[in-house]
Order: sequence, then C-alpha cells, then structure tokens
Amino acid sequence: MNFEYTDKSKALQAKVDAFMQQHIFPIEKEYDEFIEKNQWQIHPRMEELKEMARAEGLWNLFLPEDYGDLSPGLTNLEYAPLAELMGRIPWSSQIFNCSAPDTGNMEVLAKFGTPEQQAEWLTPLMAGKIRSAFLMTEPDVASSDATNIQTSIVREGEEYVINGRKWWSSGVMNPETKVYIVMGKTDPTAQRHVQQSMILVPADTPGVRVVRPLRVFGTYDSPEGHAEVELKNVRVPASNLLVGEGSGFLIAQGRLGPGRIHHCMRLIGAAQRALDLMCIRVTQRETFGKKVAQYSSIRQDIAKSRCEIEQARLLTLSAADKIDRFGIKEAKDLVAMIKIVVPTMTCNVVDRAIQAHGGMGVCQDTPLAGYWIYGRTIRLADGPDEVHMYQLGRNTIKQMMNV
Repeated sequence: MNFEYTDKSKALQAKVDAFMQQHIFPIEKEYDEFIEKNQWQIHPRMEELKEMARAEGLWNLFLPEDYGDLSPGLTNLEYAPLAELMGRIPWSSQIFNCSAPDTGNMEVLAKFGTPEQQAEWLTPLMAGKIRSAFLMTEPDVASSDATNIQTSIVREGEEYVINGRKWWSSGVMNPETKVYIVMGKTDPTAQRHVQQSMILVPADTPGVRVVRPLRVFGTYDSPEGHAEVELKNVRVPASNLLVGEGSGFLIAQGRLGPGRIHHCMRLIGAAQRALDLMCIRVTQRETFGKKVAQYSSIRQDIAKSRCEIEQARLLTLSAADKIDRFGIKEAKDLVAMIKIVVPTMTCNVVDRAIQAHGGMGVCQDTPLAGYWIYGRTIRLADGPDEVHMYQLGRNTIKQMMNV
C-alpha cells in the first residue's frame, strides 16, 4: 500500500481544515451551549454552514467513486483523512452531509434502492434536506447476533405490516429525520441468514411511536438522539422493501464496511485532538515547582498516545485501501481489526488527556468527556468488540490451518 495521500485528497484536506478553522471551531462552545439549552433543536446556523460547505465543494464527500455521478469521485482511502479532520468536532460531519447514520443509509439507497425509492428518499438526503435513521437493535434479544432480530415484516396484499420494538435507533430524535430503514424478519422459517429483510418506513407512518429517548452515559446526544421505538401494525407499500425478501444481511454487509472506516477515522481525529490539547495543557501548568510537561510519566503518556494513534491510523488506512482494491468481503478481517483497536485506543488516549487536565478534563470546558463517551459507545455500536474478536479469531485459525 502507498501511504502517501493523493493530490486530490491533500487539496480537500486543506479545504476541510480551513473551513473548520474559519467557521466551525469558532462556534464550538456556542453550539454546545445552544444544544444544552435547546434539546432536540437544530442550531440556527446549521443550514447556513451547510450551504457554505456545499458552495465550496465540500459535500457528500463520503460516497465512494464507484457510485458514479452520485459520488464526488473519492476512494475510501482518499476520504479517510477528511473523516479524521471532521472527527475533531464530532457534530461537524453533518455540515458536510457526511454524518451517520445518513451516510450508511445513503449508500444503501444508492446501491440497492429502486429509481422510485431513490427519487423519494436518496435525493433529499443527498441534498441535506432531511435526515434518516437505521432501526435494527432490539431490547428483548441479544442483537449482537442479528439473526435474533424478532421484528416481523409480513406481506398482506400490496402492503407489508411491521410489528416490533427497536432501540438504540440513532437519529430518531432529530426533528429533521423523515425516514427509517427497518430490519426485520419476512420469513422466520428460512435459513438463518435469509430470514431478514430491510424496508423503508416514513417516520410519520401510523403505528410508529417513539417510546422514549435514550441517554448515553447520562447525556441525550441531542439533537441526533437515540430512541426506543414501537412499531405496531405499521403498514407501508410493498414497494418500500429494499431489494427483496431475505436480502437484509446482504444489504447490511454493504452498509457496514465503509461506515466503520468513517467511524474509526473520526475517532482517530478525536484522539489526535485530545493529544494536542494534552500537550498544550501540560506546558501551561506547574506542580511541585516544575512544569507538568517535565514529569517522566506525562512524557510517557504522550509518547504512548502518539504511537497508538499512528498505529490505529495506519491500520484504518490499510482497511480503506483494501476495500478500494478488493471489496468489502476481502477486507473483512482488517475492518474487524480497526473496530477492535480504534475505539479502545481512543478511550485510552482521551483518558490520559483527561487525567492531565485534572478537573477541567471532565467538565464542559473541553471536548474530552464527549470524546470518551463517543469512543466507549462505538465499542458497542456496529457490533460489540466481542463479536469482532470472535469472528477475527475464527478466521485467523482457519487461515493458519490452510497454510
């Protein structure tokens, strides 16, 4: 692999960085204060910033080049450092229309949607006019094994009737969310991995009820939000089904690979900024007659953090490169590795930065507490660590036995 970024990627990195320095970092605290006081509301400058980003060509950067005219023409490897830059302020990715779960949902619609489905939902999503949610996880079963999903999707004439209960449905609380992609079972008697299907459900469909928003480590993650959702006799046209009955896992495999690259690079951006803040903080404070930066333990923490960030970055770039060259299936082991390594690395680096900041590290005066919550949450989201380690270990043993 060539670890040198292309000229196209370098130019976009410079533009994204400049945009963030000029327009986003200056309102970081203002944004956080607004969201704290105005739950489930969109910051009043969000649309203005989105239009500015679009005008500068910093829009929908995530969609890989193999999506043709829908894509800005970047590979996953070229996009990865842009996601890292956005990760320094986690909410900034929405300004570039590059935030989860919309990115994964847009890829699903671009790859699997019918022309009618794309016209109704993909076009406004790519224009940043609406948001979306992905409903898979359920409270009553261990959803780390997605074959456990119990929500039923039953065909009745020209409609499907959906019944079930979902939770950790990211984006549901956002007032701009207009459509859900729901995973459920169309045929519980079929083979395990072809029982499931995905279907489009408009958020205002009768029978859809938001039971409650869910706190993440005591915070609501407003305005995106995660929610528990009841689906009771929800009826949608049969044409809302994606691909066909039994295609749920096929769609999920295509959705999760690039999304994990995005999450990991954003986390690396958060870890890098945490390290940067740590380096600044320890040069500003004194204890027992000398600068905190002069203590060997602090220098070791900084050195370890820098090594871990760079290792995680290179591993993630390697996964992105393999997806680009060989496809998601061939890159599955590397994708599992980054899902195991990067969130834990982020938690460790951020924890050291918090310790170096003292009391300031756990309050709203720095983004560190939010970074830690993000990293710890991703150790569960898109599959818990244990699932990825189980599968990677299994694959590794098979590969070694076949040598």
